[in-house]
Amino acid sequence: MEAGIVGLPNVGKSTLFNALTSTQGAQAANYPFCTIEPNEGIVSVPDDRLARISALIKPKKLLPAYLKLVDIAGIVKGASEGQGLGNKFLSHIRQVDAILQVVRCFEDPDVIHVSGQVDPAADVEIIETELMIADMQTLENALPKAERSAKSGDKEAKLRVAAIQKCQAHLGQDLPLRKLELPEAEANEIASFGLMTAKPVLYIANVDESDLHGTGEKAQALRKFAEQIGATVVPVCAKLEAELAELEEPDRSEMLESVGLTEPALATVAREAYRTLGLQSYFTAGEKEVRAWPVPVGATAPQGAGVIHTDFERGFIRCEVYTLDDLEKYKSEKEIRSAGKLRTEGKTYILQDGDICHFLFSV
Repeated sequence: MEAGIVGLPNVGKSTLFNALTSTQGAQAANYPFCTIEPNEGIVSVPDDRLARISALIKPKKLLPAYLKLVDIAGIVKGASEGQGLGNKFLSHIRQVDAILQVVRCFEDPDVIHVSGQVDPAADVEIIETELMIADMQTLENALPKAERSAKSGDKEAKLRVAAIQKCQAHLGQDLPLRKLELPEAEANEIASFGLMTAKPVLYIANVDESDLHGTGEKAQALRKFAEQIGATVVPVCAKLEAELAELEEPDRSEMLESVGLTEPALATVAREAYRTLGLQSYFTAGEKEVRAWPVPVGATAPQGAGVIHTDFERGFIRCEVYTLDDLEKYKSEKEIRSAGKLRTEGKTYILQDGDICHFLFSV
C-alpha cells in the first residue's frame, strides 16, 4: 500500500518528502509545477517495540515496517479541468491508497503562495473541491455503460449503477465520499474507479520554527477543519526536518533537544500515515532478525503469513502467538512456552497489533 503526498504549490511538500525519505534532490524552483512526475520513496515506520523485543531476543539485525510514499506535483484551482497539468496529477492520486496533504501554516514573504495569502482552510477546500469535481466526472463517465449492462440483466452492473448513483447524490451535497458507507458488494463494484475523495486523508501542517507544536492560529484553523471530517493533523516544520535529515548522531539529538523535541516530527508523520493506510504491525523474532510486518487491520493469520511469502498463506497450518508483555515478563520464548502462554491459533484468527508470531505451513 502507498500514500501520496499532495498539496498546493510552494507549501513545502517536496521538502517534506525529501526529508522523509532522506533524499536531498536539487532545490525546487520557487514557482508552481516544479514537480511533474511523482517521486517515490520508502519510509521506515519508527516502532519502539522492535528495540524492546531485541533487548531480550538479541537478533543480528532489526527490520522495521516500511511504507511507500509518492510525491505528487502541486495541485491548483481548476486541476479537474486540466489547469496546471491537472489531469496528469489527478491520475497519480487515483493510484495511491491514502492522501497526505501538506498544508502551509507559516508566513514567509520570500515564498510565493499561489492564492496570494496563507489560509489553511481555504487551501484544503481548493484541493477537496478539485478532487470532488474529478470524482463526479469519473462517475458521470462510468454511469451510461453500467446502465446499459444493467438493462441486459447483469447483476454486477446493477450493483455498480446503485453505487454510482449513491456516490453522485453524496457528492452533490458537497460531501467527500470517505463519509459515505456503501454495502460491501456495491463498494467492490466501483473500487477500480480510484475515487479520490473516498481515500483516507492525513493533514500535515507545515509550521514555522516558532510553532513546532502547531498551537498557532493557522495550525489551529486546520485542526478545526480536520475535526469536521474526522481527520488527523500532524504539525511539522519541513525546513527544520530537512536540516535534521542531513545531520548525523549525536548532532541530530543535540539539535532536537535545543528545540524541545524528543524525536523528529517526521517519525509521527510516518506512524500516522501507517495508521491512515489502515495498517498495523505484527512481529517475527529470532536470532537472525526481529522484524515488523505490515498487515491491514482485521487481517487473518493466513493473510499475515502471506505478507512474508505467498507459500506461507497457501500452505498455512497454524500460528503460534505470544505478546511483548509476556516476553518482558518471562524473558524468553522458551519460558513463555513453559508457562503455557504461547497460544496456537488457526485460520480464522485475526492478527492483533503487536502479536509476535511463528507460522507453520506445508506446501
